[in-house]
Amino acid sequence: MKIECTLCPHACRLADYEIGLCRVRIHRDGKLYSLVHGKACAVHVDPIEKKPIFHMLPGSGAYSVATAGCNLTCRFCQNWEISQAKPEATRNRDLPPARIVTEAREARCRSVAYTYTEPTVFFEYMLESAQLARAAGLRTIWVTAGYVNPEPLRELAPFMDAANIDIKSMRESYYRDVCGARLQPVLDAVALAVKLGIMVEITYLIVPTLNDSIDEIRDLARWVKSTVGAEVPLHFSRFFPMYRLERLPPTPLETITSARNIALAEGLRHVYTGNVPHDESANTFCPKCGTRLISRLGYTVREMRVRGGACPDCGAKIYGIWS
Repeated sequence: MKIECTLCPHACRLADYEIGLCRVRIHRDGKLYSLVHGKACAVHVDPIEKKPIFHMLPGSGAYSVATAGCNLTCRFCQNWEISQAKPEATRNRDLPPARIVTEAREARCRSVAYTYTEPTVFFEYMLESAQLARAAGLRTIWVTAGYVNPEPLRELAPFMDAANIDIKSMRESYYRDVCGARLQPVLDAVALAVKLGIMVEITYLIVPTLNDSIDEIRDLARWVKSTVGAEVPLHFSRFFPMYRLERLPPTPLETITSARNIALAEGLRHVYTGNVPHDESANTFCPKCGTRLISRLGYTVREMRVRGGACPDCGAKIYGIWS
């Protein structure tokens, strides 16, 4: 007998003892089991800006956790050694959910982040530890490709404060050929996460020749503004040769600058760039009066002027979680 995994849009139908495309979920005797619950393969204390999350608790530490596995096969993955690996092929440590909370507090982190690989595939582990983290007064962060079904997302949302969700392209062909997935479920997940009250930021990795056209960048900006709102932060990230796309060049800096300018021209209010030399595009400005509210150098916050979730100069509310 086969059973269907309902966690993500792949809808893997698995025979007994068969493992899903994510490599970490197995059918045993009529039930699905996780092979990575409590088995972390990457644990670090990161600046929250590294996620990247710019609109929650700037300058704070995020206790960051991952297991092996992913439900996408992105040809540019920077963490492919663990995301594209079976759990028996990674170096894992026993880290039960309660221990995540203990270690996060010992490290003086203000949040727990599920990141590096694809947290959706270790859903139960993430959910259980997020519930405990929330109860302990910690914020929670989901760094994800957004390839998840609506019902699991609805179950997770009450315990997730912020998410950085990748939109990898606005073209179905890119998702199919480069990522092994489909576009529409990702767009649906972004919209649903915002609707459910998660503070969402979006990342778009610009890969030369593949998703860097002016038309596609404009389509992305218009979709963000019309679907989730102009206040939702958008990060354009620079590509460097990696994994199965080693022969492509790095994204030209002028491409990143142009993408940001297009998004701003389309009316988005918080547009950032990543993996680029430090400049004003890493700072946060008031969308009403234009004053600089947060100054960043790399992952370091040099100045933080948001007060009570608002601009101290004009009183405009600033999208985000500030306390």
